[in-house]
Amino acid sequence: MTKAILPPTDSRPARGGRGFATFDDPVSSLMVDESGAPDFVALQASPDFRELRRRITIFVVPATCAFLLWYLGYVAMSAYAPDFMGTPVYGVLNIGLMFGLLQFVTTITLTLVYARYARRKLDPQVDAVRSLTAEDQA
Repeated sequence: MTKAILPPTDSRPARGGRGFATFDDPVSSLMVDESGAPDFVALQASPDFRELRRRITIFVVPATCAFLLWYLGYVAMSAYAPDFMGTPVYGVLNIGLMFGLLQFVTTITLTLVYARYARRKLDPQVDAVRSLTAEDQA
């Protein structure tokens, strides 16, 4: 025995009836509480917010691990392989000094890459999450 699926009924009165038609206010899809402040619990459970967290994690975790590995490798090699780090490359420039300068290059590069990633992938998702609360998108 199968159940028939009926379409949802409209609770609005028919037009042209006697008296004034009263319509229920449409249910708001905004995630705000009674005072109009964002409902953070509902917001965190939303698919848009979960997607934002996923996009952040996709970039931040690998970038942080790679940079820490690179930095700690530099420190460990400086401590445990001083002969290698002292190998001259050009004039007074040795491998250790080169690696030290590359730390600055890596930091600047990582910052620029993150800014580009945030502008292209995170900012549109942040706007989507903000639209759930109807906050001004200044």
